[in-house]
Amino acid sequence: MATATPRLHMQGIGKSFGGVAVLSGVDLTVEAGEVVALLGSNGAGKSTLMKILTGVYGRDAGTIHVDGREVSFANPGQAVTAGIRLLPQEISVMPDMTVAENIFLGELPMKRRLGFPTVDDAAMRRRSRLLLEELGFGGIDVAAPVKRLSVAEQRIIEIARALAGEASVLVMDEPTAALTEQEALMIFRIIRRLKQKQVSVIYISHHLSEVFDISDRVAVLRDGRNAGLFATAQTTRDEVLTAMLGNTVGDLYVARQAAAPGEDVLTVNGLGVPGKLSDISFSIRAGEILGVFGLVGSGVEVLGRALFGVLGPLGAGTATLAGQPFRPASPREAKQAGAGFVAAERKKEGIIADLTVRENIVLPFQERYLRWGQVSRAAEDAQARHWIQGLGIRTRGPEQKIRTLSGGNQQKVCIARWLVDGVQLLILEEPTRGVDVGARREIYAELRDLAARGFAVFVLSSDVEEVAGLGDRSLVLDRGRIAGRFERGATTADLMAATSADPAFQQA
Repeated sequence: MATATPRLHMQGIGKSFGGVAVLSGVDLTVEAGEVVALLGSNGAGKSTLMKILTGVYGRDAGTIHVDGREVSFANPGQAVTAGIRLLPQEISVMPDMTVAENIFLGELPMKRRLGFPTVDDAAMRRRSRLLLEELGFGGIDVAAPVKRLSVAEQRIIEIARALAGEASVLVMDEPTAALTEQEALMIFRIIRRLKQKQVSVIYISHHLSEVFDISDRVAVLRDGRNAGLFATAQTTRDEVLTAMLGNTVGDLYVARQAAAPGEDVLTVNGLGVPGKLSDISFSIRAGEILGVFGLVGSGVEVLGRALFGVLGPLGAGTATLAGQPFRPASPREAKQAGAGFVAAERKKEGIIADLTVRENIVLPFQERYLRWGQVSRAAEDAQARHWIQGLGIRTRGPEQKIRTLSGGNQQKVCIARWLVDGVQLLILEEPTRGVDVGARREIYAELRDLAARGFAVFVLSSDVEEVAGLGDRSLVLDRGRIAGRFERGATTADLMAATSADPAFQQA
């Protein structure tokens, strides 16, 4: 497939933030009409590399050539003009506009009427039909509002928009994350048509089964560097996983406890959330960490919220917490039953930036600090100081504004607020997202210590290394169902393999 002049050639790309190298000497080449899967664990550098390609970030080192011509994009608009298009993970359409208007969004065909410029609706609809026919979906009504379409059809509209803009390189970031298996097959059919039109595709996905179905080559990044380049037809899952994961897990994690865990704290049977989760059953005991690994769209981002009442009353299924029926209709009810919750999006849902460390720590249980009808500042201060010391929170003191703390110390505050009498279950989403390696190790040590104190620690993460390193037992979610159960510690390869939908890798 190689040609004398590749469609895209990125060479020696380097990028640093705040003096920390995120990319170092990264190369990526894509031929015309080729699908290259770009893989790597969270933090490997995939997003940064693609943001450089699409003009979101500038590069500190290296060169980019498109069809043999060196380019440098100061903004995403320049990348689009050069034929580089990004389909982000979250579908980006205007739901109240028509299919045709979405396809030509920002580039509406114009004509003059009575001397004034106006949108040429007939030409726009005609060209939209042609584009959809080229993709094999000519039956979509181009005059219909996009909100009437399925999620898969909306993704197809995004691809048609890229073709309308004469894209030659299409970056697809987790394009099937919100799709069913049948809908994903529709996208694969389109990608094969794109190849026939000599459009190049950079395909980012954690689903190895998809990667082996649709890609010609696999490029792997690890820790901001090239870690492997494979011809898909001539490699194996194990080779790709080894390149992705290396052997970097062990030194981050505290050894698991030898003591046997206690009684069940949380038991869940047949939990369902319409369109998100189906038939989820598990238990978690006092004194253990149960890890749940799942890729984007697997349901891992929903399960913890469902159990904490964020999504309203539980749908199908039953649950007990500390031996009592557990069906929280709100976070308040979940908290009263003995559950705590640390959200993945710390800055949006975890901290209140303008409050102090003390105010953030006591936030969920302010009623506990009332003395004679008045809030006792001394009681709040004592609680805050206890956990500042207990969790090693680096701060000048309880009255420091939390926004001035590092991400790792902010996360410790989010954990500290739930460490009160009566809370037995800690639900943590992505517990180390956005914190550095040193802070990660400290947080992992604290979680292990909390389990030793008798808490049931429930960690939900899209970081495979995190779940492998932390979990006394582990579950894998894949498209809303439990795809793997590991009653002892699981390796990263075990967890990743369970997401592949290959029965040979799934364990009961």
